[in-house]
Amino acid sequence: MTHAALHRTTPPVVRRLDSTTIGPTAANLVMEVVRGSDAPVIGVATGSSPSPLYAALSAEKGNFAATRWFALDEYVGLPPNHPQSYVKVLEREIVEPLGLDPSTVHVPNPHVDDLEESAADYERLIAAAGGVDLQVLGIGRNGHLAFNEPGAALDSRTRTERLTEDTRRANERFFDSLAEVPTHCLTQGLGTIREAHALLLIAQGSGKAQALHDALHGPITPRCPASILQLHGNVTVLVDEEAAALLPRDTEGNQTVRN
Repeated sequence: MTHAALHRTTPPVVRRLDSTTIGPTAANLVMEVVRGSDAPVIGVATGSSPSPLYAALSAEKGNFAATRWFALDEYVGLPPNHPQSYVKVLEREIVEPLGLDPSTVHVPNPHVDDLEESAADYERLIAAAGGVDLQVLGIGRNGHLAFNEPGAALDSRTRTERLTEDTRRANERFFDSLAEVPTHCLTQGLGTIREAHALLLIAQGSGKAQALHDALHGPITPRCPASILQLHGNVTVLVDEEAAALLPRDTEGNQTVRN
């Protein structure tokens, strides 16, 4: 990536919210996109961060018939019907609650011999949909975005990634033991994520405070993959007070909006 590509753009809009209002606020932002397009494309994340959003969306009773959905990532090495595969997680969190046609929800396919080709196919599928209108994101304690671990190239594309020990331990709670947590995944790259028209990051809890500060106010560096948020220009960050503990309030370069 060239030096010119690292110039910061319009700073993210940070909204400090009560934890009970993060889900409904995020759902309102998603529904604005869904209602504002004939063929909306929403990028979805998994994990605990977006769960309040999906719960709030299920209460919206919106019309999602024309909406297409793209997951950020998928584990490599789990059986297709494993309950913690992201296909099954999204089935539980959005497909069934929102009454979606499963064919409109796309997840990287790890169940093929050629993972490189599968990654390329996913890039083509996103492009054929016209790109992602709004990408929902969480942030890892080590600053990872999707499953782009520290060291990932800032212009990376969808590919296989090895999960760090920290990420595997963070996800251990979804499995019976650490040994069951996969070591690899297919993930959208940071360059892929940056191409979404708008980004929506949700972060809650003190465990995300340092990573969020580094992402929004630290140097733009592969050491903190989420620092690409500073390069995008159309980013909304919804946080509770614990996650926002290290963020400056109402300082130049960071708009802080309270509800």
